[in-house]
Amino acid sequence: MLMNSGNSEAKLVYGPNGFRVMRPGQHVICAVSGEPVPLEELRYWSVKRQEAYASPELASRRLIDRA
Repeated sequence: MLMNSGNSEAKLVYGPNGFRVMRPGQHVICAVSGEPVPLEELRYWSVKRQEAYASPELASRRLIDRA
């Protein structure tokens, strides 16, 4: 049986200049809002925390909350 990866979560390793796909998928989950972020729209992440963010505002909020 073929699996449909049309709505699957990807597993990524975040680096300072990009990310590496460890498990293919269509999106990752924002660590702050919990909303899915399509890989083609992913622009914000933390290398230290290895987590993704849906927007620069959410990334900033995470930095402030965890400071």
